[in-house]
Amino acid sequence: MKKLFTGIVFLFCLSVTAQECKDSITGTENKTLKLYKENAHASYYHDKFNGRKTASGARFDNSKLTAAHKKLPFGTKLKITNEKNRKSVIVVINDRGPFVNGREIDLSKKAFMDITSNKGGGVVFVKIEIISN
Repeated sequence: MKKLFTGIVFLFCLSVTAQECKDSITGTENKTLKLYKENAHASYYHDKFNGRKTASGARFDNSKLTAAHKKLPFGTKLKITNEKNRKSVIVVINDRGPFVNGREIDLSKKAFMDITSNKGGGVVFVKIEIISN
């Protein structure tokens, strides 16, 4: 039964464009993207923040897909795209920051590592898009 399901999903993905398939997996289908900022500096949280409360009251977890922004409302969903390699990730704003001049957004370590090519780097240039229905 599992092989049959996998085969059906595979055939379905072949029948639609790669982007439509990706959108159905990431949950962005039937949603619009509004450009917020291009060429923005993104960094990631240090592990020492794991378990601490965020500004929204949630406990921070570096293994989740979350982010901090100075102005965007808590709960805002964003598509973050690495401008160099075009890898993207969907995150939810649950904290305030970053508090370093020139930085636009702090990503959880998982989100950052999902889009970066240089695992040793601490900053990447990204495009930030707001996901809305």
